Amino acid sequence: MDFTFSEEQLAAAEAARGVFAGVAPDSVPSPALTTGAVAETFDRELWSRLAGADLLSLLLGEQYGGAGLDAIALCLVLRESAKVLARVPLLEHSAATAVVQAHGGKELGERVLARAGRGELVLTVAAHGRTGHDPAELAVTARRDGRAWVLDGVQTAVSWAYDADLVLVPAHIEGTGADRTVLALVSREQDGLVLAEQISTSGERLAELRLQSVRVEAGDVVEAGGAWEWLLALLATGTCAQALGLGERVLRMTSEYTGKREQFGYPIATFQSVAVQAADRYIDLRAMEATLWQAAWRIASGAPGALPAAGDVAVAKIWAAEGVRRVVQTAQHLHGGFGADTDYSLHRYHAWAKHLELALGPAAAYEETLGDLLAAHPLS
Repeated sequence: MDFTFSEEQLAAAEAARGVFAGVAPDSVPSPALTTGAVAETFDRELWSRLAGADLLSLLLGEQYGGAGLDAIALCLVLRESAKVLARVPLLEHSAATAVVQAHGGKELGERVLARAGRGELVLTVAAHGRTGHDPAELAVTARRDGRAWVLDGVQTAVSWAYDADLVLVPAHIEGTGADRTVLALVSREQDGLVLAEQISTSGERLAELRLQSVRVEAGDVVEAGGAWEWLLALLATGTCAQALGLGERVLRMTSEYTGKREQFGYPIATFQSVAVQAADRYIDLRAMEATLWQAAWRIASGAPGALPAAGDVAVAKIWAAEGVRRVVQTAQHLHGGFGADTDYSLHRYHAWAKHLELALGPAAAYEETLGDLLAAHPLS
């Protein structure tokens, strides 16, 4: 693979840095200072700025007002968003619109995508299953009723569900003997859909979705084979990009602090034990970066490999989950008591890192996936 970014991808990252430059991590609501959810909704002002910079339509084609870029460009933007703890559904929204464009019907695309690219419609994805530990596609069943589909089941920990206009729900086809998953776009106001509030470690408001005979018209359902697997891979890779951006910002904060904090008349950064720990975390970040771009490149290019693209995604998520945890733990250790000060933003990054570590499954789940893929596709 080629790690060189195109001019268009670099331009997207530069535009993102310009938009996120106005976000102060210290102003992000803190879960340590708030009982319940840190806020009722996401950062709508930032969302409007992202729409104005054409970053919500990054993956959409020109016919929908988009730039027609790929997963690599999206990951570059997500990396920047995590450095400032941007409270927007950028990953979920972008991934949902991308799968509708790639695998949905023309009528659905015309009805949803242009408006979504302008930020007028907000989309999210139910991707954590019934408990967060079981496959999301098995948590909800879908059965045909005439030309429509009827959905029943539960999805947990759905990000931004209270704010989204449409939730993309994976559902397993019931009663046909076909092992197939469809993706249904469900309105938040749909009859039979009930939301129950949940709170993430970052303090953000999540929702448990309870679907009781929710009727979805055929035109709002993506039936193409492989659509759910592609969407899940994009979501996981985007989560890795967020973990990388967050980790890079935390290591920079740690470097700045240890370079100024003195003991025995010397900056503690000059102490061997401190330098070694920081160097180990730098190595973690470089491994996170290399595996991230490998996974994003496989998704964007469709290039074949020794393993299916899911193998590269699994490796990236293992490194992202374990790496971001180690980075924030080392940062807290090297900051000492100052790292726990709620007037300082490090504790916010720590809370967000824990959420990203476990999002879409912990490292152990992806180690199991990787093992299954290696068993099915032995390397020569």
